[in-house]
Amino acid sequence: MADIKYYDVIKKPVITEKSMNAMAEKKYTFLVHPEANKSQIKEAVEKMFEGTKVKSVNTMNMDGKKKHRGMTVGTTAKTKKAIVALTEDSKDIEIFEGL
Repeated sequence: MADIKYYDVIKKPVITEKSMNAMAEKKYTFLVHPEANKSQIKEAVEKMFEGTKVKSVNTMNMDGKKKHRGMTVGTTAKTKKAIVALTEDSKDIEIFEGL
């Protein structure tokens, strides 16, 4: 298992129409470190965003897509997404603070 610090686990939030609709149910989507596990993701969210309590974490590994550039074929990088559900009494996460 990799020794990943909590501030390296979460890379950036995923901003899509589907993820924005899930925020109404206190579910937030993040791109995370590919070697991070669910307990590390839970710890990172609770430490980085004060007043939050994580109820559950769902993760998924996303394979890279095939891309063509002329005759050359390559793939984009693999990524890992996490959907973090917060408890009812926890504070909301302000994703747009730094933007």
